[in-house]
Amino acid sequence: MKLAKTQRGMTLIGWMLVLGLIGYFVLMAMRLTPGYLENMNISKTLESLKSENGITSMPIPEIRKLIQKRFDVNDVTSITPKDVKITKKQGRMVFDADYEVRKPMFGNIYIVTHFNEQVEVMMR
Repeated sequence: MKLAKTQRGMTLIGWMLVLGLIGYFVLMAMRLTPGYLENMNISKTLESLKSENGITSMPIPEIRKLIQKRFDVNDVTSITPKDVKITKKQGRMVFDADYEVRKPMFGNIYIVTHFNEQVEVMMR
């Protein structure tokens, strides 16, 4: 039986488990980061509609063209302007982007993130 003085550190198997866990979480972060960055661009696009002059009087197809131009500039690919629900009711206009992003982890295992961005614009 070994004394506590001579037993030090981790075994090779212990190190492999620790490095495997670290690698798994790094891989997961690398897969999730682009989706969250794209969500920030979608959020900024919808927020920028608040400052657009005459947005509440524009027809919906024209608003979708405006959104498409901004998505093109920001390289948004996981959602299209048709996926943004636009409703006019009770003196306000609501833009709602409810979507999922699926990224492959490894093999047939995917990471799914769900986003819901909603912006209200008061009609003037």
